[in-house]
Amino acid sequence: MKFSTKSRYALRLMAELARYAPGSTVSLKEISERQQLSLKYLEQIVTPLARVGLVKSERGSQGGYRLTKAPADYTAGEILRAIEGSVAPIPCLGSETNECPMSDQCFTLPFWAGLDDVINQYIDSVTLEQLAQSLPAVKEGCGCCGTKVARLLWEQEAASSSLATPIEEKATMGHPSWLSFIHTGGFL
Repeated sequence: MKFSTKSRYALRLMAELARYAPGSTVSLKEISERQQLSLKYLEQIVTPLARVGLVKSERGSQGGYRLTKAPADYTAGEILRAIEGSVAPIPCLGSETNECPMSDQCFTLPFWAGLDDVINQYIDSVTLEQLAQSLPAVKEGCGCCGTKVARLLWEQEAASSSLATPIEEKATMGHPSWLSFIHTGGFL
């Protein structure tokens, strides 16, 4: 089984959504820019994910897509199956019942069935939370890469670092103050 580009990008899209707080929406444009993926292609990928209920769309000025459950509750397998359908290595294992007329005589079927089991066990053992933990930290804090994430990372770093004192709360509410701190070599 060779996984398609759509499957690889679907995992990246879902990992980006997992980066945000539960219930937060993220625009596909933002994910497109951060992951350097075609917006049109992401629109094609998100459709089957929404159809099976893995993501939900929200309309409006703060709209976008969000996960429907916690990242730890998703597996790579369910994401891949939403995009690919079956991930079986051969067609006769791709449905509930093997309808191949040669299945009774096929001496290689046990090999393929074993491979199918290994593939499914592995992809079902990896959670979206684990994939999202491998995402690189956001290095910039501008609109194209998610000011919400940059600010969150800055606040986490500021709270745990003895090297700097956090900017006053009123200054952090004004986007330019904390954003310029990041762009001038702050913690990120």
